[in-house]
Amino acid sequence: MGTFIREGNRIIWQMAGERLMIEPWGANSLRVRSRMMGEILDSDFALLPVDTQPVRIDVNEHEAVIANGKIKAVIKEEGWSRKCQISFYNNKGELLLREIGQNGALNLQSRRFKPIIGGDYRLTVSFESNENEKLYGMGQYQQEIMNIKNCSFELAHRNSQASIPFVLSSLGYGFLWHNPAIGRVSFSKNKTEWYAESTKQMDYWITAGDTPDEIVESYADVTGKVPMMPEYGLGFWQCKLRYYNQEQLLEVAREYKRRNLPIDVIVCDFFHWPKMGDFRFDEEFFPDPEAMVAELKEMGIELMVSVWPQIDLQSENYDEMYRKGYLVKPEMGVNISMLFGGYSNFFDAMNPEARKYVWEKCKKNYYDYGIKIFWLDEAEPEFSVYDFDNYRYYLGPNVQIGNMYPQLYSRTFYEGMKAEGQQNIINLVRCAWVGSQRYGALVWSGDIHSSYEDFRKQICAGLHMGLCGIPWWTTDIGGFHGGDPENEDFRKLLVRWFQYGTFSPVMRLHGDRKPMTKLYRKDGSPNLFTGGNNEVWSFGEETYEILKKYMNIREKIRPYTRELMRQAHEKGTPVMRTMFYEFPDDETCWELKDQYMFGSDLLIAPIVYENMTSRKVYLPKGAVWTNLHDGKQYEGGQFVLVDAPLDVIPVFSKNERRSEWIGII
Repeated sequence: MGTFIREGNRIIWQMAGERLMIEPWGANSLRVRSRMMGEILDSDFALLPVDTQPVRIDVNEHEAVIANGKIKAVIKEEGWSRKCQISFYNNKGELLLREIGQNGALNLQSRRFKPIIGGDYRLTVSFESNENEKLYGMGQYQQEIMNIKNCSFELAHRNSQASIPFVLSSLGYGFLWHNPAIGRVSFSKNKTEWYAESTKQMDYWITAGDTPDEIVESYADVTGKVPMMPEYGLGFWQCKLRYYNQEQLLEVAREYKRRNLPIDVIVCDFFHWPKMGDFRFDEEFFPDPEAMVAELKEMGIELMVSVWPQIDLQSENYDEMYRKGYLVKPEMGVNISMLFGGYSNFFDAMNPEARKYVWEKCKKNYYDYGIKIFWLDEAEPEFSVYDFDNYRYYLGPNVQIGNMYPQLYSRTFYEGMKAEGQQNIINLVRCAWVGSQRYGALVWSGDIHSSYEDFRKQICAGLHMGLCGIPWWTTDIGGFHGGDPENEDFRKLLVRWFQYGTFSPVMRLHGDRKPMTKLYRKDGSPNLFTGGNNEVWSFGEETYEILKKYMNIREKIRPYTRELMRQAHEKGTPVMRTMFYEFPDDETCWELKDQYMFGSDLLIAPIVYENMTSRKVYLPKGAVWTNLHDGKQYEGGQFVLVDAPLDVIPVFSKNERRSEWIGII
C-alpha cells in the first residue's frame, strides 16, 4: 500500500509516483498539493506565506487525519486500488467535501494526471456533489445567476469575464483552485470537476467557517486585502470614450465646477498616445500635460490615464522590447496578437524586467506629471482570437500560467507607485485573478452593452466578485456599447444604472455614446474616433436633475463609504454584499439576485426592468426596516411592494440606525 509520512505539520502520502501533501494554511484551513513523479513545488501564484499553528495529526497504516481548527481532512486508502480518497469535515463532524473515490468496480480516479507526451499533465480533480448545497463566487461571468450550483465555467479571462476560481458553499466551506491554468470547472448534480489544460501539480486550498463572513475573511487572510481606499476614490468619477485633447478634457472639468457638482476623478481614455505602446501623451492633442494635471489638482480633481499593454509594431518602444524578450510570444504564426488600432503584441507582465521597463516609461511620461491613478485596460489580455494555446509567457505557456496575467499587470504599477512612496494605491483594471486585490486593483466589468439585461448581470457579477476577495469593483454606468443621449428609453436606463452606481464601491460614469465622430490629425491622417457626450448634463434637464440628486447623495454617504472601505482593507469584507452574507440564517436571502446590502446598514433594491415603477423587496428576518424614501417601517421576514418612480431607487435601513439615514437618501 501507500506510505503515510508525518513531516512537521504536514501529512504526505506516496504511491506509484504520486506524492500528496496536506498542511495547514491559515486559520481553519488546509492546502492540498499533489504531484506526479516529482517533489511538491512551492508555487506562490496567489497564496501568501502564513504562520503555521500546531495541528492535530493522527496516522495509522491505512488512514491519516489532519485537523486545523474547524476543518479536518481524512485521507483513506482504498483497498486493492492503491489509491487514496480525501474527505473534509467541519468541527461538528459534518461532511463538507469529498473526492469521488474509486466508486467500486468503476475504478475512478479522484486526481487524474494525464500526461502530455514530452511535457507536463492535463489534470482532472473530481469531488462528490451534494445536490442540496448552494454555491457562489468564481469571479465575474456575464450571467444573471447567483447560485451557481449546476453551472459550468471556463477557467479563462475574456473582455468582461474575470475567472477567479474561489467558491463559497452554503455547507460552510470555501474552496480555492490555486492554479492559473486555462481550464474549466463543472458544479454538476452528479459531481464537481476541476480541469487544468496543462499543469505541473494539483494545488487547492479549503477553509471551513460557521458564517460566510468568516469564510471570506479567512480567504482574504491568505490571498491579500486591498489597500485603504484613497479619499478621491469615494466620490464621483467622470469618463467617456474619449476626451481626445487637453482643452476638451479641462473644459468638462471646469463645467462640473461651474455647476458646483461634486467630482473627484476625470479620465483620459485610450489613444491619447501617438502609437500604442509609446506610453506617453500625443503632443499634438495634449501639448502641456503637466499644466493640465496642475489645473485639475487646483480644482480638487485627480486625472486617471488609460494605459494599454499592447505594443504597436510601429511604436517607438517595439524594437527594444522585442529584442529584449519583453513581449508575449505566439507559439505559431506571426508576432501579432491584436489588430484594433494597429498591429500589436502584448507586453509580458510575467517578466519582471518587462514590468520594470513599462513602469519606468509610465513614470517618466505620466507619474512625474502628478498622475496618481492609472486605468489598466485590456488586462485579460484581450487577444483578437482567444486561442489560449498559442501564446507563451516568461513563466511558461499560456495554457499553464495565463490566468495570472491581470494580477501581474496590476502588480507592475502597484510596485512602481509604492516604490515612489505612494500610499493607498488604486488603479482601475479590466480583469483580475486571485490576489489582484492586494495590488490595488479596482475591477470594472468590461465592455458590456447598454441594456437592462446587461444591467441585471452586473449586479450578480459584482456580488460574486466581492465574495472572491475583490471588494473594489464597478461598472460602466449606463453600459459601454451603445446608448444614445437623445433616446428617452436610454435616458431612463441611465438613471436606473446611475442610482445603482451611487451604491456601488466606486461610482463611475463611462460609455461609448452615440453619435461617433471621426477625428483627424493636422496632416489629414485619421486618428481614433470619439463617442458622443457623456456628462451628466448631456441627457436632458429632467435626467440631469435626477443624476445631480444622486451625485449629492454619494457625497452625503461618504463617511459611511469610507468606513466600508476600511473594513475591506482590514478584513477583506465586500463593500457590496449578498443578502446571505449579512443574514446567513434567513434561507430566503440565499436565493436573492437583484438586491444586496451596501455594507451592513443599507439594503439596496435597484430597478432593473424597463418602465418598472415599483418592485418587491425582501426584508430579512431579525430586524425592523425603514424605507428611507417615505419613512415607512416594516417588520423583517417578508416581501413588500414599494413604489419606485424614476427618481427613486428603493433603499432601506435597519431601524437601529434609522435616525442616521433619514433625510440623507
